[in-house]
Amino acid sequence: MDWRLMNSVLEIVAVAGESILEIYQSRDFDVYKKNNGTPLTCADLSAHQIILDGLEKLEPTTPILSEESKEIDSASRAFWNRYWLVDPLDGTSEFLDGNGEFSVNIALIQSHRPIMGVVHIPVQGITYFGGSNAGAYKRDALGQKEINCRSLMSVSEENNPMVVMMSRRHGDTKAIELVKKIKRFIGPCEVKNIGSSIKICMIAEGKADLYPRLSTTCEWDTAAAQAVLEAAGGAILDEELKVLGYNTKADLKNPFFYAIGDTTYDWPRILI
Repeated sequence: MDWRLMNSVLEIVAVAGESILEIYQSRDFDVYKKNNGTPLTCADLSAHQIILDGLEKLEPTTPILSEESKEIDSASRAFWNRYWLVDPLDGTSEFLDGNGEFSVNIALIQSHRPIMGVVHIPVQGITYFGGSNAGAYKRDALGQKEINCRSLMSVSEENNPMVVMMSRRHGDTKAIELVKKIKRFIGPCEVKNIGSSIKICMIAEGKADLYPRLSTTCEWDTAAAQAVLEAAGGAILDEELKVLGYNTKADLKNPFFYAIGDTTYDWPRILI
C-alpha cells in the first residue's frame, strides 16, 4: 500500500467529517428523497463534493464512483481496473436520528478488490484504515494502534459468547434465524445492533466475530470497511463463501454476505 496516498486520503476524510459534523450539530438542514426512496441531506452532498475535489487533485486520472455521483453505466465501468469507491455519508438515517452511528467511507479498488480503505466516524472522532500488505489501524483521541481480528478459539476458551453484529435499521429474518442456529449448535451468542459500516470495523478490531447481511446493500456500503477487515485478517464472503468482489456486473448491488473475523473457523457448518 502507498502510505503517501493513504495519508492524503486520511486528510480528505477528516475534512469531509468536519463538514458533516458541523451540519449534524446544527440540526438545521433539509431532507430530500432520492429516486430509490432513501434520504439525502446537504451533509451527504457537502462530503461528496469535498471528497470528489480531494481525490481528483490527488489522482486526476483515476475514476471516482460515489453514491451521490450521477449514474455511470456499466459499459463505461467495465474498463476500470483501478478506481475510487466512495460513500460520503454511510448511515444517513442514523444521521437523521441523531445517534452518531454514521461514517465516511473511501476505498481504492483495483482488479475488482478493495486494496485500501478508510472509514471515519465523525461523532466519535474515530478513523479505521488499512490496506493490502500494510495492516489495519484505528486512530482516535488516544492515538493510533494496529488492530486485528480475534480468534474464536480464544473466545471459546475464555467462555465468552460469539458476538454477532446486526443492522440497527434493517429487519433481517434470515440473519435472526442464523443467530438462533448459532445458539443451538455453537453456544452463547451476543447480538449488537449498530448502524453503517461501523459493524464491519468492530470485527476488524476484535470486538465482534460475524456480521451476516442477508438483505440488500450496495458496493459503496462495504468496500472501505472490507479493505480494513481484510488488512486485519478477516474477510467478507458471499453466500457461496467466495470473497466479495467489485464492479463485476451491470448493477452495483452486493450479493448477500457474511463479514467474518476468524478465517480459520469452520464457518460452513453454520453458514451453509
